[in-house]
Amino acid sequence: MSLRWMLYGANGYTGRLMAEAAVARGLRPLLAGRNAEALKALAEPLGLEWKAIDLADGEALREGLREIDAVMHCAGPFSATCTPMLEACLASGTHYLDITGEIDVFAHCQLQDARAKQAGVLVLPGAGFDVVPTDCLAAQLKRDLPDATHLVLAFEAGGGPSPGTAKTSVEGLGKGGRVRENGELKRVPLAYKVRYFEREGEQRSAMTIPWGDVCTAYFSTGIPNIEVYMAVSPATINRLRRLRLLGPLLGLKPVQQFLKRQVERRVRGPSDTSRERSATWVWGEATNAAGQRVAKRLRTSNGYTLTVDAALGIIERLSEGEVPAGFHTASQLMGADYIERLPGVSKPG
Repeated sequence: MSLRWMLYGANGYTGRLMAEAAVARGLRPLLAGRNAEALKALAEPLGLEWKAIDLADGEALREGLREIDAVMHCAGPFSATCTPMLEACLASGTHYLDITGEIDVFAHCQLQDARAKQAGVLVLPGAGFDVVPTDCLAAQLKRDLPDATHLVLAFEAGGGPSPGTAKTSVEGLGKGGRVRENGELKRVPLAYKVRYFEREGEQRSAMTIPWGDVCTAYFSTGIPNIEVYMAVSPATINRLRRLRLLGPLLGLKPVQQFLKRQVERRVRGPSDTSRERSATWVWGEATNAAGQRVAKRLRTSNGYTLTVDAALGIIERLSEGEVPAGFHTASQLMGADYIERLPGVSKPG
């Protein structure tokens, strides 16, 4: 099957990396986004077609998807961009994939499961670093301990964030943290809990964050209690806990706009050298009511490199045909061991 697919948000940080890597793998996406000038400058050297489409123009978007089999949506924050693209995909019968890490976006996509099945459309958010490695690890732990009641996932990422990731983090400041308790999503304060994880013989401090797996790992495993941690310095943990005092102020529109402008001015994303030199460590553990515990660890390439590899691997899977309809997580579509087939992934001793 020759898959006709669109890479939307191609001129963003991750979109550019994905466009270049796609061509290197012999894939030919249609590059799309709002900025015609930037798209043309990216597409022509790569020998790819491009099309400027504004997500706000629903009719133009649906028309642009009319002969497209699948979209890899890379334009965030997905809190603003998921719904228009997903609605257009459902209307046009186009498979929807994105690289979001936003809990509310995952939840929204899952709620469209019945509509997606009726339309014959696959809906798979989180095709990148969030949540492919952690979702696969969660599925492996569930396989090893089928009656697990508690799941803890954690990661330490090097290289720094992209502008899109930084803006999503700004939005998260106003919402606080999130965990799953007894099957339900629960709002908690920033840096709600602190734990330590071992990396190469060193203890790494970590705090709970509202990572996408709080949502998706429940869909993948059914484990009712889930926490996700990110390894950061004790100083960062203390700083975030002080921010609790600002509470709802962090979510006010003027504050959000100010912080996002700072991101636009200061954040460029990791350089090629930084991505090559940095890696990501992922931890996971599951326990059951009897106190039995299983644990696993992974070392992966830089998160943005892994996002590109994981997402393009899923696109290649779609090109093989027999694409299931409805909402799926990465591990549900690709299998729990998918992460181990990606470049740069290993199991530390």
